[in-house]
Amino acid sequence: MGAVPSTDEIQFRSDMTVELVRSSAHDSDVLFAARVSTQGEKTLEAAQDGTEADEKRDRGLINYLMRDRHGSPFEHNSMTFYVQAPIFVFREFMRHRVASYNEESGRYREMRPVFYVPGAERKLIQVGKPGAYDFEPGTPEMTELVSEQTRQVSTAAYDSYQRMLEAGIAREVARIVLPLNLYSSMYVTMNARALMNFLSLRTKREGTHFPSFPQREIEMVAEQMEDQWATLMPLTYEAFQKNGRVAP
Repeated sequence: MGAVPSTDEIQFRSDMTVELVRSSAHDSDVLFAARVSTQGEKTLEAAQDGTEADEKRDRGLINYLMRDRHGSPFEHNSMTFYVQAPIFVFREFMRHRVASYNEESGRYREMRPVFYVPGAERKLIQVGKPGAYDFEPGTPEMTELVSEQTRQVSTAAYDSYQRMLEAGIAREVARIVLPLNLYSSMYVTMNARALMNFLSLRTKREGTHFPSFPQREIEMVAEQMEDQWATLMPLTYEAFQKNGRVAP
């Protein structure tokens, strides 16, 4: 083990990292899965000539499936994202039992001193009732207080963590002092239907059929996942938007 790190070695961030590392996800996956129900498996081999009529028919079918909530055709695809975010974001993530997760382990590796501090744009004042909270900007003094206290506690916690490791205490024990704003990383794999379910709950958008009020930090992750998915499956994404952002 090395020496207890100085404050300069500790990193503070206010952003989230989301990378699409692997995907097999196309609008055609939805179309094949849907058409085999009525036309048989030969449609999986059938080639289209890419005409305007084909695109119109495809868009119509996907919209019908989304609108009438025929969900299973949206499951025949896969996306794997690499995510770096604070631990408290991951705990919210794993409320969604529609994906596969592999997170770095504090039992087997030494946790890096990277901590989340809300950016200046993060709204700090909570108003409203449970389940329908809204947030308003804090004062500059509030923003400074959050930053100061978060940095102070994070630094002290990591110092305690390092001292226990230096003493030969197992990582799985030493990690108990680390706060929830410590960054972790994970791979998350899901299909488009599961992702739509996630996005419907973890983003706040005007015009949705079922308004959601997510914590801002997990919404920051969801927004990046949504942007990357939208380029993979544009017709499916268009139908999701058109039909009130409800998972089929």
